[in-house]
Amino acid sequence: MVARDASRTDTPLNRIDLDEDPIAQFRVWFSEASAVNPMPEAMSLATVDSDGNPDARMVLMKGADAEGFRFFTNYDGIKAGQITANPVAALVFHWVELDRQVRIRGHVERLPEPESDAYFASRDRKSQIGAWASPQSRPLEGGREELERNTTQAESVFEGKPVDRPEHWGGFLVRPDQIEFWQGRRARLHDRFRYEREVAGWRVERLAP
Repeated sequence: MVARDASRTDTPLNRIDLDEDPIAQFRVWFSEASAVNPMPEAMSLATVDSDGNPDARMVLMKGADAEGFRFFTNYDGIKAGQITANPVAALVFHWVELDRQVRIRGHVERLPEPESDAYFASRDRKSQIGAWASPQSRPLEGGREELERNTTQAESVFEGKPVDRPEHWGGFLVRPDQIEFWQGRRARLHDRFRYEREVAGWRVERLAP
């Protein structure tokens, strides 16, 4: 087995390489990751519950722009409840093929209903039905069969017509306060740069690995 350190490309990341806008920099890295990673939009979403206990899971980013990072979920689920109780979150993208990470911290808010409607309408029909069928995060007392019955019932309700977006399903926006770009280097002497939001824009500083 090749040692992890020996397999690193040792690609440098210098301050001069970075865009002044972290979202523009993210788009550059995301584009490069899209060329080599089968699911570059996968990100870890960390939240905190009302007791201050952390939680994390993988979700899919469905957009990144000057406002922030978007994802969609069931508003009745555990993560949405945690966001409601404590509207802050952290995101991590890890693109192992490029030996890169992007870490994001910020505040979270619900997306406007028209934006959730538009994204829901773009989903394939089976995924739309699934949003009605799954009582996300709740125990399935009837096992898998309960979920399949819910699916059959939802298919019957919407047979021959478009599937409406459930009121309990929609999007969130993570507005970043910090964005860090991490480039792996040999001997664990990685390159790290953190953007911090300020009133007039973003401050960038290099961090020790």
